Amino acid sequence: MTFAQIKSEWFSTLGRDLVAGITVAFALIPEAIAFSMVAGVNPMVGLYGSFIIGIIVAVFGGRTGMISGATGSTALLMVLLVKDHGVQYLFATGIVVGLMQLAMGYLRLSRFMRFIPVVVITGFVNALAILIFLAQLPHLDGAGRLAYVMVAATLVIIYGLPRLVKSAPAALIAVLVMTILTVSLGLPLQNVGDIGHLVGHLPYFHLPAVPWNLKTLFVVVPYALPIAIVGSLETLLTATVMDEMTGTTSDKDRELRGQGIANFATGFFGAMAGSAMIGETIISVGLGGRKRLATFVAGAFLITLIVLLRAWVSLVPVAALVGVMFMVAANTFEWKSLRDLHKIPRFDAIVMITTVATVVATNDLALGVGLGVVLSATGFAWQMTHLHADTHLRADGAKVYVIRGQLFFGTMLSFVELFDKTRDPRRVVLDFRHSHVWDHAGVMGIQQVIEKYREHGTTVELQALNPESEALVKRSESLAR
Repeated sequence: MTFAQIKSEWFSTLGRDLVAGITVAFALIPEAIAFSMVAGVNPMVGLYGSFIIGIIVAVFGGRTGMISGATGSTALLMVLLVKDHGVQYLFATGIVVGLMQLAMGYLRLSRFMRFIPVVVITGFVNALAILIFLAQLPHLDGAGRLAYVMVAATLVIIYGLPRLVKSAPAALIAVLVMTILTVSLGLPLQNVGDIGHLVGHLPYFHLPAVPWNLKTLFVVVPYALPIAIVGSLETLLTATVMDEMTGTTSDKDRELRGQGIANFATGFFGAMAGSAMIGETIISVGLGGRKRLATFVAGAFLITLIVLLRAWVSLVPVAALVGVMFMVAANTFEWKSLRDLHKIPRFDAIVMITTVATVVATNDLALGVGLGVVLSATGFAWQMTHLHADTHLRADGAKVYVIRGQLFFGTMLSFVELFDKTRDPRRVVLDFRHSHVWDHAGVMGIQQVIEKYREHGTTVELQALNPESEALVKRSESLAR
């Protein structure tokens, strides 16, 4: 990599990347702790995960500026593993997850992202926004009015300050102001230290304390595979969303490899595997974070806060961080999709709503996206089966069938049934200017029609086949004559 490339990918938006990374680091703390608790492990396991993944992805990832760390979608898949086998097996699983994602990257599996429809991606983003919002509510349960007041005050600063100072890191300032007020006034509010015990040392290298044999592999793989798939899916969707937000492109296969290297490393440093984080990524993008430095600073500053300033970080009120995450949820949600819901095709609207409902109901991103893709594919297949023909008589007495629709195995029988072979004149023209022949079944359908007409003494002319369809038809010797 040349100096110019390093400067472009790391330091071309230096100030904004620093602010974005520092702000995201604060947002990562409660998220990482919460996800650790979901998985049933010590909070430091999630914090170390966010630190390690962020640092490594900043160097090896393919989507500059994207934030990665411990995530809820992967943490949910770790619950039974930790419960049944212990945290050391979780570390071993992270190693296998990393190897799987490396393989996905080298096999260029990101290309299959193109088969996820836009409405499914929109549903995924909206569902994630709802989950981010709902995940904050337990922090307010029984917290009292003061907590709600602090959440409201945090949001006022976040949305009000940029009206006065556009370049101000409003989220970071809001957290600092709320922390100072809480400490100076002695407000009885839950803080970060109440959620989980923070230790003051860096993660250290060690091998997971598991038997290194096939039996362990058989235990780990059933958990590693879904974690790798869900983590990769969330990463690729987040990269796609960031591409759209920034008007740039990214190397998705390199991103998978970067995530694989990062997750592989987590297993050797007592951390949990993770993926890209769409909420924190949107915070970073909103603050101008675009380059690798933003990702690096988020991870580095996170561990700096924990190791050097854990006593102060412990004093940050959870209500202030809840306010920040409410802002993230609001910014994540595609509000335009609601306004345009009546404008898009009805089936697309059903797919998007189904995706959202499934993800929110099950808290399973892979299931929601998978169901959305299946529904979209089913709808597309149904539309593809709509085949009909317009007819008219030419001046020379020939009857012209203008075929409209796609000709393939699913429409072959419908195509054959379009023609009135006993009543048609002695010359028939099949006009394919509004159709396409996709496969050998379509060619066989044309052949059947021609043979039936020949039995009645009728000649058939094929007309206006596009080059691809014509090439496919000519492969049949009986039709090429």
